[in-house]
Amino acid sequence: MKKPLLIFIVSGLVILTTVLWLFTSAGRASSMDIMHFGVIVLVVAFALFLGFRRLSNVKRGEPSEDELSKKILQKTAATSYYISLYIWVFLIYLKDRIEFDTEELLGTGILAMAVTFAISWIVINFRGIRND
Repeated sequence: MKKPLLIFIVSGLVILTTVLWLFTSAGRASSMDIMHFGVIVLVVAFALFLGFRRLSNVKRGEPSEDELSKKILQKTAATSYYISLYIWVFLIYLKDRIEFDTEELLGTGILAMAVTFAISWIVINFRGIRND
């Protein structure tokens, strides 16, 4: 029961710090900041979806993580890692061509990695894992 609740605590902390970040930079929010905020909201919504899914499994008496979900998570992590390497190469290439703040580059890269993980999980979860 502790693990599903941890997802809600971390999601709440992320939303709290994001709102605090938005209020402290009031009046200076650029279009990139607004786009980052939107992506953060999507990632937190995905985390909450997973949290509610695990919590409903625990309430039904099922384990929150079984062998298949662990295997899906492992395959998702490996796939999103390889994709994120190419995303970082693209962002470094883009940094040479366009004037980009270092903070914006790092924030964009980290958010792109989170979105890559979420999309990889959705694809692998619905497609399934083939027998190796």
